[in-house]
Formats: sequence, structure tokens, C-alpha cells
Amino acid sequence: MEFRKKIEELLNEFLAARTDLFLIDLKFYAGDDITVILDGDNGVSLQDCLDASRAIEFNMDREEHDFSLQVMSAGLSEPLVTPRQFAKNIGREIDVLLNDAAHVEGELAKVDEEKITLILRYRKPKEVGKGKVDVEEEKEIPYSEIKKALVTIKF
Repeated sequence: MEFRKKIEELLNEFLAARTDLFLIDLKFYAGDDITVILDGDNGVSLQDCLDASRAIEFNMDREEHDFSLQVMSAGLSEPLVTPRQFAKNIGREIDVLLNDAAHVEGELAKVDEEKITLILRYRKPKEVGKGKVDVEEEKEIPYSEIKKALVTIKF
């Protein structure tokens, strides 16, 4: 069996047994360096990464094909890419870069298979008189319009 296909098969078997985890990215680099990025409904522990690594390494023959394997969790600096990732971040502030280069920042309120819904909060001038009023509105954004989405880190 081809090397890459074997790695993918072993990883898929592991993820089928661990339904709380899901694949974000699988990259093959020159020199047979492999990087696996996982996420989970309840986060990813070091033990989860070790288990995934072992599920692959213990079923491959290094005498037949030498490789380097790195398994990691999707960190806060990694963009959100799957509906499942968006869903686990409901209630958090996210910054979305749209395909037209516009930025939208708001609280992630809803997620489905086609789009996300953000709650936007801002102040705008009153229509009559001086001062500003607080505004809260929902904005739906289809995944097809999202170039990059990151969880906003606030201290």
C-alpha cells in the first residue's frame, strides 16, 4: 500500500474510535515529514496526541519507510476551518476576514453546515439628538465568504 494512503488509513481508524476528536489538517512534507493537526469537542490533551501518534507509528515499519511524525492540537492561533470547530467556540468572540478583505468581529452565536451567525455589538449616533446608542444585531456569514476566522484572545 502506498505510504501516504497507509498513514491516512491509520489516522482515520484512530479517529473512528475517538469520535470526540477530528482532523483539522494532515500535511506531508519533503523528506517524509508528516504533521497531523487535531481538534476535539472538548479540546485535545497531550495524551490524545500521543495516542494518535502511537496509532500511526506502531503500525508502520520504519525499516520499510523512514518518516518523521508530529501530532499537535489546533492552537488559538490556528484559524477555524470546520463547522465542528466553529460550534465548539459558540459564545466566544471571533474575528472573521472575508474574501473581500472586510473584517467582521463579533460573538459567535450559531453554527450550521452552511453558515455562521455573529452577534455584532457597537455604538452608533442617535437618529435624533446628541449622543450614541448601543446596537446589537445578528449577521449571517456563509462559509464560502470566509477567508480566515480566528478566536479573539482577550486579557
